[in-house]
Amino acid sequence: MSSKDARGDKGASTGKRVGGNKKMSGAKLSTGSKGPGGGKKAAGRPHCGGKTKSQASSRQRTGRPSHRGASFDASALEGAEFIEVSNVALPLDAGLESPASEVNRPTPVPLSTETNHPAPATPAASPAPAEGSHAESLSRAAIVSALGVAPEDVASFSLVKRSVDARKKSNVHFNATYAVRLAQGVAYDALSPARGVNVRAYDPPAPLAIPDLRSLATSSDGRIVVAGTGPAGLFCALFLAEAGLRPLVVERGAAVDERTAAIESFNAGGPLDAAANVQFGEGGAGTFSDGKLTTGTKSPHIRHVLEAFVQAGAPDEILWQAKPHIGTDKLPAVVKSIRERIISAGGEVRFLTCLVDIELAGGAVRSVVLEDSRTGARKAVEASRVIVACGHSARDIFELARDRGFALERKPFSMGVRIEHPQSLINRAQYGAAAKHTALGAADYKMAVRVPARANGTRTDVASENATRGVYTFCMCPGGEVVAAASEEGGVVVNGMSRFARDGENSNSALLADVRPDDLPGDDVMEGVRLQREVEHAAFELACRNGGVPYAAPAQTVGDFLVGATSSSGQAEGKQPGGTVAAASEARRRTVVPGPHRRRTVAPEPYSRLVVHPSYPRGVVWCDLRECLPEFICGALAQGLPLLDAKLHGFADPTAVLTGPETRSSSPIRMVRGENFQARLASDSPDSDEEPATRVYPCGEGAGYAGGIMSAAVDGLRVAEAIAAEFSSR
Repeated sequence: MSSKDARGDKGASTGKRVGGNKKMSGAKLSTGSKGPGGGKKAAGRPHCGGKTKSQASSRQRTGRPSHRGASFDASALEGAEFIEVSNVALPLDAGLESPASEVNRPTPVPLSTETNHPAPATPAASPAPAEGSHAESLSRAAIVSALGVAPEDVASFSLVKRSVDARKKSNVHFNATYAVRLAQGVAYDALSPARGVNVRAYDPPAPLAIPDLRSLATSSDGRIVVAGTGPAGLFCALFLAEAGLRPLVVERGAAVDERTAAIESFNAGGPLDAAANVQFGEGGAGTFSDGKLTTGTKSPHIRHVLEAFVQAGAPDEILWQAKPHIGTDKLPAVVKSIRERIISAGGEVRFLTCLVDIELAGGAVRSVVLEDSRTGARKAVEASRVIVACGHSARDIFELARDRGFALERKPFSMGVRIEHPQSLINRAQYGAAAKHTALGAADYKMAVRVPARANGTRTDVASENATRGVYTFCMCPGGEVVAAASEEGGVVVNGMSRFARDGENSNSALLADVRPDDLPGDDVMEGVRLQREVEHAAFELACRNGGVPYAAPAQTVGDFLVGATSSSGQAEGKQPGGTVAAASEARRRTVVPGPHRRRTVAPEPYSRLVVHPSYPRGVVWCDLRECLPEFICGALAQGLPLLDAKLHGFADPTAVLTGPETRSSSPIRMVRGENFQARLASDSPDSDEEPATRVYPCGEGAGYAGGIMSAAVDGLRVAEAIAAEFSSR
């Protein structure tokens, strides 16, 4: 997340806080113990006027070394209590001590009618390492060098963001952004920033403002029903509950504890529970993933979501990590805490309760029909509004929306496999000699290439805008595992997860190719879902046909996939019976990797000694993946692998394992909504400028408006804000 993204929504000035608060914003800062930068002087505002003795002496001490940047305009900092200093090069040893502490943990604000006070100007960032520690000394030295000042000129500082800069393998280091307070009497025009260092006034993120709407919610209003407890549904419901609108939250799956037990049973060889699995249940599919909180979108709500996660028990470091993640071992407790907060604010949560019908009157919702997922018993509930946040695997909701006359459209989605490597290979490829430094942890990657497109096995017109197809990695899980993500009987689906420590033997990532609407036959909006199901069922049958137990996954080494061979015919591997690691390893050692222009008969070092042990819990069966995946997907992946290997050495290692299929990376359907977030009807004129008034709100990833935990949570907040605005306008 960029520093701009972290600022918060400054336009929200009234209501109560769900994210930032005084405890958060007033994080303890690291201060020096002696000189102008220590003691009580550090609390004063910096001098912003003319030259002072401190300034003059600072100039004499530091000069303007040759590595300093262009002339610095200090006038932009006038009146600022803190400055934001970014692109600060930080040695890896500075990361050996976590800068996070309990003082940085925000506390949930109870439901109140009081108006928020403006956020204080102190940094809503992580406190610096413990004063006097080695990490604190390294951080202070880096800031001093970046600003071109003396050590005593820095009164205090706080970490805002930190990332790894591994562009030069000979100089892997952290890149940090700090909020810095200068010592009393040090003028801003005394600064001499190093080349590449950016300095500006620190603009702290504003808290999320939630209006108190209890007096506007009348008894004649029906319930606001939120369908789904993934990130979109949870954050939408949290906002509405704390606004006093008492939402009814329904989830077709089980509560997280029951869900966890069902998943563990399935992984051990038990039956699939259609109501409690990796796709369905409290927290959504993201609960059993890496808990990755990165996003390509920009929104002030990103900071609000991060703070809410920390309030719910997530590690504080997600507030300053450039690539934050929570981990599947911590996510269940976090989502449970958010659920408890919704209930304490007046909301109601019902598990094992499925939305099966939406009844309209005059084009607007009148009621919903809810069904017990275990017994099948149904009950109608009057509803004033319905938020459809059901996730991309709730395929029956797509059918319901179509049958009730809502406008749906095809959208691009993706399909492919999970690719596994030894995590040590990825670490070496990304960090070089620094790979074993304990401050770095497990390395990740994110890559994309484009290859000539083929549709139905035939090359498209090269003049067409669709002449190329994207091949990319997605949801990379360092030190993680491939998970069994089936939600329907007789179908195999894979996904990936990492625990918080990311300390597993393997890394895995989705390796996907684009599926465009024009790749599908006909004009039925459900054709993408039909393709997903066909592939999932074909994978189930392929694995069983080759000796696997039910829900074993078909797998193939990269080397054999590229030459069209079966890695170990009929040999299964994993925690279920049906093959040995040794047999599969021998099959891998005889494979080859085709390069972009030729095929090598002997794999170069270090490829030849690598052995990957598949982590899919139900066991894998060595098969030809072309027997379950569409030809145009396999062709794109085969073309893309050598290109990706050119970006990350070892990615196309012949011993890397492909496990499939990954079909649920995103929704193949979008439920069309207007600018007011309400669903459009299929009967609406496409040329009409009139906003829909259905009071049904498609939301999150399943509805086609997000692509991951963070963007889905942000969309949930946006929908909740739109509903709150409707009440406020009464």
